[in-house]
Amino acid sequence: MTLLEQLHHTGRLWRWTGDSGSGTWHFVTIDGAAGEALSDTAVMRKLEGTARGFGSLKVRARIGATSFATSVFPGKSDDGAAEQVWLLPVKAAVRRAEGLAEGDAVEVSLDY
Repeated sequence: MTLLEQLHHTGRLWRWTGDSGSGTWHFVTIDGAAGEALSDTAVMRKLEGTARGFGSLKVRARIGATSFATSVFPGKSDDGAAEQVWLLPVKAAVRRAEGLAEGDAVEVSLDY
């Protein structure tokens, strides 16, 4: 992965549970200027023919002292506005290592 850009964002950790209750995932929503920057990159990659499935972008994320490879996924704003939002999944190992709980403000750095 070639690192082209870096951004920093602070968002709340939230939990999503599937309709059947069988799966639970934790995310940080990336919105505002950071969400716009990710959206701009996604458009460029689509034009270049290098877009990934579901419109995702590969990233290297850092929360506190923990760095990990993952992808961010396009999402929808809570109020249905046209704002560009992205979802960063935060796995249990990262939450444990950084002492994070649902509702915590999370500072994240992304290289993408």
